[in-house]
Amino acid sequence: MQLVITPDGALRCVYGEAIDLHALGSPSVSRASHVEPDEQGRWIADLSPVNGPNLGPFDRRSDALAAESRWLETHWLIPDG
Repeated sequence: MQLVITPDGALRCVYGEAIDLHALGSPSVSRASHVEPDEQGRWIADLSPVNGPNLGPFDRRSDALAAESRWLETHWLIPDG
């Protein structure tokens, strides 16, 4: 789990349970994506909540979740400054 501290002191991360975020303050958690099956039972990672693309389809949900995490860490975690 990567934690990024912005110049204004805010902390950003892709949520995981490796660290209890309440130990660092009062977290504000918001949805970054939706991982859902399509009509054929394949998995799509929809990153539109953070103005991202749809990734997939993937045969396995775990592959969609891994792609979702990689995209968020590469394109969303560190805000443009």
